[in-house]
This record gives sequence, structure tokens and C-alpha cells, in this order.
Amino acid sequence: MDVQSKDLISSALRGAANKLAQDPVLIDVSQRLGIAESFLLVSAPSSRQVHAIAEGIMDEIGRDYHIVPQRIEGRSEGTWVLADYGDVVIHVMSQEDREFYALERLWSDQTITRLELPDVAPGAAVRRVMSPSQVIEEMGE
Repeated sequence: MDVQSKDLISSALRGAANKLAQDPVLIDVSQRLGIAESFLLVSAPSSRQVHAIAEGIMDEIGRDYHIVPQRIEGRSEGTWVLADYGDVVIHVMSQEDREFYALERLWSDQTITRLELPDVAPGAAVRRVMSPSQVIEEMGE
């Protein structure tokens, strides 16, 4: 895996952590596929969260590297979003779909690495908590 792919995966993990993704796994598919090097899989606790996690990942990568996926699939369905960045293909799946399609089992003859999500995602938006009176006061300035 080249440095660019590693950096892209790190960025994707930060974006996933910001949106509470679960169970990240990296599958090295370079020996079996000529079109991609790795699959990054993350789970979402609900269908609604699939979209939020996928958007968070794409936003983080876009901010870090000013690139967008070559192809996005499943955005409207909400249970599985695939973002194709060339060498790295990111799969954001509902827990139910992940169990049903079992990509880790399908690719079990390849190197599979369980990853950790960062505890605190760098670049995460931090908003100051304000009372209603503070908001009104600040709007007046």
C-alpha cells in the first residue's frame, strides 16, 4: 500500500469516527483485483447513520486532499454506500447488511486487518455551547 492510500484511509477513519462508525476493517484485495488495492469497511448502527458516516468520510477526505470519489453507489438506498477512490474503495454498511453480505468471509483468503477508530478526530468541528441569552447577545454584536 503506498503512502497516499494510507493517508486516505487515515482520513476516512477520522471522518468515520466523527459520525460514530463501528468495526472498521481493511481488506487487502490487491492480489485478486487489478482495479483496487484495499477495501475499507465500516458499520453503521442504523440505516440513517449509513448516510451520515459516508458523508463524513467523503467530507474529511475532501478537506484533507481536495478529491472526491470516482464513483459513489447506494447513496439513496441508505443501507450500503460505496465510495470508490481508485486504490481504496470504502464501504459504509448497516450492521444488518454487513452481516448478510459478509464481505470479510467472501475475502477471507486475503489479508484482513481490524482497525481502531481514532478517539478524538482531528479537525472535528468543535462548537461552543451557549445559552439562549448568549446566542442573542452574540447576534447583537
